[in-house]
Amino acid sequence: MTTGVPTSTAPRRRSPARTLLPLAVAAWLVLEIWLLGLVADAGGALAVTALLAAGLVLGVIVIKRAGRRAFRSLTDTFQQAQQGRPPAGPRPGPGSGNGMTMLAGLLLIVPGLLSDLVALLLLVPPVRAWIGRRTARTLERRMAAAQSGSFADAFQQARIHYPDGKVVQGEVIREDRPPHRPEPDTGYRPPLAP
Repeated sequence: MTTGVPTSTAPRRRSPARTLLPLAVAAWLVLEIWLLGLVADAGGALAVTALLAAGLVLGVIVIKRAGRRAFRSLTDTFQQAQQGRPPAGPRPGPGSGNGMTMLAGLLLIVPGLLSDLVALLLLVPPVRAWIGRRTARTLERRMAAAQSGSFADAFQQARIHYPDGKVVQGEVIREDRPPHRPEPDTGYRPPLAP
């Protein structure tokens, strides 16, 4: 009987996301550089520098405000829980929290005009709510389709399916005689007292 995990000789198929994501990031970078070049031709280097600096400052302000709002909400929730009261008001729906606002601030900080445009769209409440609802639905579908189990189970399954090459071939030999039992120790042992 051999031990270890049999290795598959068939080539692994890459997921479309792993193939297309690097291409999408490269296309986005090229488009950002091209747009900055167009603005530099039209308005000069000072205009590009001013746009990038304004995006940075606005992004920091947006993230700071969203962080303060989230901290205030967390503090209010803890105070209400300590007083034994249920949380006041209805629970916010998807897209009405601070996550999308912080993402918009982060996109504003990233240098580029296309990311700034996406960030400004995320700052519009109806657009933010729509994207939040879509994201929540997608996550709920994926979570419902996921197999139950712990993170350790998933890690073990990954190790089984993709071994790291440290498989030792061998055989298990069982002997039919009982295990060796040591003889009783008759030596002196001092008491365990302080």
